[in-house]
Amino acid sequence: MANHSEQLRKAFARALKTVRKERGITQEDFALVSSRTYLSTLERALKSPTLEKIDALAGIMKVHPLTLMTLCYRHMDQSSTPASAEELLKRVQDELRELEEVPSPASTNTKKPS
Repeated sequence: MANHSEQLRKAFARALKTVRKERGITQEDFALVSSRTYLSTLERALKSPTLEKIDALAGIMKVHPLTLMTLCYRHMDQSSTPASAEELLKRVQDELRELEEVPSPASTNTKKPS
């Protein structure tokens, strides 16, 4: 059984390849942000991209980085029917709403330095 990191790499690889093919983009079209070899290693789940690389790849494909990551996490679901994008986005919205209700550490520190 694959470990979590391997599952995540495989899910990202699948999401990346899906979006790339849907957009009709070749691996060579990423030349401004990545080599074809590196892109191939991502699509074969041999490497994990940085946040900066996810942002750059999404830009080339003209999708928001969260679109790419939402597809990735849909593929991470181990059940026979992965979570829908709507379910994942609702969860994220709920979590963001909860976090907005929690005061940030900066706003709770009202003591002025002496």
